[in-house]
Amino acid sequence: MRYVFLVLSCLMLLFMAVQFNDPDGLIWMCFYAIPAIWCALAFYKLNVFSYLWVRLSLVGSVAASMAGVVYFWPLTPQFWAKQVWLNEETAREGMGMMIVAIVLMSVWVFANRRLTPS
Repeated sequence: MRYVFLVLSCLMLLFMAVQFNDPDGLIWMCFYAIPAIWCALAFYKLNVFSYLWVRLSLVGSVAASMAGVVYFWPLTPQFWAKQVWLNEETAREGMGMMIVAIVLMSVWVFANRRLTPS
């Protein structure tokens, strides 16, 4: 599973790179940097999740991403359809925030499973 987080971290870095020409690209680069960092930690330094302040920071990141999903939720009908998200910036932003939330929740679940004694 650690290698999945390496791939996800690289994917988030690629998402950051494509924000270069976006008018609000710096904000979205920060949004994508957060899960990239957490995934890198899950890959390289899994033992860091044993610290309470790290786990609380991760929970805060997950909570913030969930608030972001609510805030950026696309109101466009059928936002998942290709012809909609190709033309609607709000649909792409909403789906991007959904991806951020899913990645952060997967790190949280993985970290909790690794730290919970079997």
